[in-house]
Amino acid sequence: MNLVASEKAVEAARAIRGIDHVLVGVRDLEAARDTYQRLGFAVSPRGRHIGWGTANYCIMFPDDYIELLGIVDPAQFTNNLNRFLETREGLLGLAFASDDVGLAESALRRAGVIPGEMRDLKRILEAPDGEVWPRFKLLHMPPEATPGTSAFICQHMTPELVWQPGWCDHPNGATGIIAMTSVVKDPSALAIPYAELFGFDRVRAGDGVVEVDCGGTWLRFTTAQMLGRLHPGLVGAPRLPTPWMAALRISVADLGRCATRLERNHMPVHWDGPRLLRVPAQAACGVLLEFAEGA
Repeated sequence: MNLVASEKAVEAARAIRGIDHVLVGVRDLEAARDTYQRLGFAVSPRGRHIGWGTANYCIMFPDDYIELLGIVDPAQFTNNLNRFLETREGLLGLAFASDDVGLAESALRRAGVIPGEMRDLKRILEAPDGEVWPRFKLLHMPPEATPGTSAFICQHMTPELVWQPGWCDHPNGATGIIAMTSVVKDPSALAIPYAELFGFDRVRAGDGVVEVDCGGTWLRFTTAQMLGRLHPGLVGAPRLPTPWMAALRISVADLGRCATRLERNHMPVHWDGPRLLRVPAQAACGVLLEFAEGA
């Protein structure tokens, strides 16, 4: 990459300030809410996408969140969620955060990335004091720009409706997303595309693993053979065509407190040394869920 191209990549990275949220596709939305509550998370009220057949529950953190996404009306548009759920539950994509999607689009185009059409989205949020209508602007990324994951850029037009007092207070002490792991055929092939998007200083490569610093939150790409070494708790990993997203690591304030909460709720907990807890994918709607103190 020449100097001009590198500067354009840095400009594009500045327009993306990290990961806004990750999406978890689930077959039974209400059961998934109950599962994540037993995992110690506070779950915000249900949201319904206007004009679509999908709804969600969100697990909010101060800077990002997890979206549990399910189908409530299969006769309406589901954005291919139905096809995903025919194979599995679990992580299906992520949204990058931006304070100005229009600025992000311009920066991406100058960096040689051609995003999809910008879209407006609303959802009905069943808040305790009555329905509210959060609004968003979305910009979908082309697959070649974010290989190994399905991604779009999200700008919250009404963040005060999504981040409400108390919704970030979790009984398990969770404070945010640390990293997401995706399984790909050849991690080394992803280093250049992500360097072109975020800058070479944000990408590091090791033995069978490529990691991307998205602004304090990491994307990790590895092979199916290496997955078990990175995540020993991934028992009975599905044999899926690559790419597929396997694991999510969450920051907690106190790992002992988190373990106590999970054990009280009869959730399976596996210690990986003194600094990491794992919950198997079978107990977290297809997501290998890890908890760690700090980053």
